[in-house]
Amino acid sequence: MFGFPFMQAIPNKFVKQYRCYSVSMLSDDKQDLEKGGKIIMPPSALDLLTRLHISYPMMFKLSNEIQERMTHCGVLEFVAQEGRVHIPYWMMENLRLNEGDLIQIESVTLPVATYAKFQPQSVDFLDITNPKAVLENTLRNFACLTKGDIIAIMYNNKRYELLVLELKPKDAVSIIECDMNVRVFVCSFFLIPFLSFQVSSFFQILYYIFFYDPPLLNQIEFVFSFFSFF
Repeated sequence: MFGFPFMQAIPNKFVKQYRCYSVSMLSDDKQDLEKGGKIIMPPSALDLLTRLHISYPMMFKLSNEIQERMTHCGVLEFVAQEGRVHIPYWMMENLRLNEGDLIQIESVTLPVATYAKFQPQSVDFLDITNPKAVLENTLRNFACLTKGDIIAIMYNNKRYELLVLELKPKDAVSIIECDMNVRVFVCSFFLIPFLSFQVSSFFQILYYIFFYDPPLLNQIEFVFSFFSFF
């Protein structure tokens, strides 16, 4: 009679602070963590997540409250030293974190991605002979993406950076079990100073001949579909 039938139970949420350290502090067999978007947490985190009934796949919002920066990630393992987490260095750069800084980690549920648009941060990206395959392979090491992040991909022992320019349906999305339309936006403005004094590959010459359009100077795109098999 005096109950509150319209009140809904507040879902449990994992919120903890940890000291943040890069992957370089781990053993050599963990260095592949740098090639994706997942972190390593301590065993006590798994225990608490289990007790809170946080559903799989687990995804988290990482926040540097001092710098007002945030991103999202998945978790790879729960083997970190208590009180610590290890994250990829590119993620530390996005969050403006130094070794040992405090980071807040909060469990989240993200919508499944339908669209992602990336912008290479250097003309060197054109050196990759099969960017579709390289990007697809890299994204399989991610659980989610956040608009505004600059993610790192490795190819032939070289690091390439891509800005996450646009995402749908939200500015943070899950890319687990998704069929996602991917666009890579290459600003032709990148090519003007580069090609005026140096051309490092035949591919770049062809790119300039067939795609460079001086009146536009805004964007060049190639499109492919990405399907995650997680």
